[in-house]
Amino acid sequence: MSTCITYAGTPSPRPPDGGAREPIMARAEPGTEREPGGKPRICFVAPTAWPILAGSTEIPVVGGAEVQQTFIARALVQRGYRVSMICHDYGQPDRVVVDGITVLRAHRPDEGLPVLRFVHPRMTAMWHALKRANADVYYQRTADVLTTLVAFFCKVHGKRSIYAAASDLDFVPGKEEIDLGRDRVIYRYGLRRMDRIVVQNPAQSRECKRVYGLDSTLIPSCCVPPQGAHHDRRGYVLWVARMGPSKRAEMALEVARRLPRHRFVIVGGPGDGGEAQFEAMQREAARLGNVEMLGFVPFAEVDTYFDGARVLLNTSTHEGFPNTFLQAWARGIPSVSFIDTASREDGEPVTSIAKEADLDDAAARVDRLMTDDLAWQQASQRCVRHFRRVHSVEAMLTGYEHLLAGLSR
Repeated sequence: MSTCITYAGTPSPRPPDGGAREPIMARAEPGTEREPGGKPRICFVAPTAWPILAGSTEIPVVGGAEVQQTFIARALVQRGYRVSMICHDYGQPDRVVVDGITVLRAHRPDEGLPVLRFVHPRMTAMWHALKRANADVYYQRTADVLTTLVAFFCKVHGKRSIYAAASDLDFVPGKEEIDLGRDRVIYRYGLRRMDRIVVQNPAQSRECKRVYGLDSTLIPSCCVPPQGAHHDRRGYVLWVARMGPSKRAEMALEVARRLPRHRFVIVGGPGDGGEAQFEAMQREAARLGNVEMLGFVPFAEVDTYFDGARVLLNTSTHEGFPNTFLQAWARGIPSVSFIDTASREDGEPVTSIAKEADLDDAAARVDRLMTDDLAWQQASQRCVRHFRRVHSVEAMLTGYEHLLAGLSR
């Protein structure tokens, strides 16, 4: 998806095929004060969200937390909220509006000298951007030292803060997806000082209360499927993720090995330091013959691969709530997974849950959905009903508007 640059207020063009519209971009003017009694101004502290928000196909960055923040920010704009977002410097203008969201530029992802850059430019540039945003509520998602920076900034300046969990491990001390022990300690300090905590599933809520003694608000993740999104009942088994140890992409190859008559499509590039494993998997996929490994695909283009799928496979050890589930369920594509997100419809799990690390069980579940049309149809209908009831934009907005109203009071 290319970026459309236009004046603010100009209608967004729609592609001739009826696809998703391109983002409107315009130079932004400095913010003004909120009118008494008006809706609070929201700032999303989302350093790596720019490629997704702008629909970039050139920057190899994508993550579930960034996708969710983009969905939420756009939906709040549509409800009349003034929304800003702080992102890394990827070469975009210093201050620009995308789809009604004022994007403020912080520092380059790799800017500064090792060790010293922890303070400058990372903390200093982000603090300056937080001031420039001049918001009433600051929203930060994922376990990170930024959690503490945002919490401290809000306490100093009389603002309100929201922390949103992105993984079940966010509330498991020692297992947070943070590299350095120092940074994990800093993150926990800030988490305890956030005004509100948002979780994605009941397990996160229980752990937040058990470990930190903190209450939380459950607001389900949402998804906005592009116009014309669909599935293919004659399609393939799809696996999509940013590859890393917790995603266990090698298990997708093992399931494919057990099901040679079915085609598998694997989407996702190697994580940091994972190039050797990725290349080894490519060689193995070539030997199997029924697996196509595509590598990294920009978020703006990944929907094409969902449109061609019949079943989604997830092999992660843990998640928060996978956006891929929502992208699949919105299309009526059933999923097979080793994790249980506690998603239920008519008392039945929405995803087919395989026994942990049992590849034979996972393969049997995939095979049934690929060959049994009645089982597939029932699972497909259950996915669509659950998505519309729980994970629509309206359901998400109801939760956030209630949360923001409480913070304003």
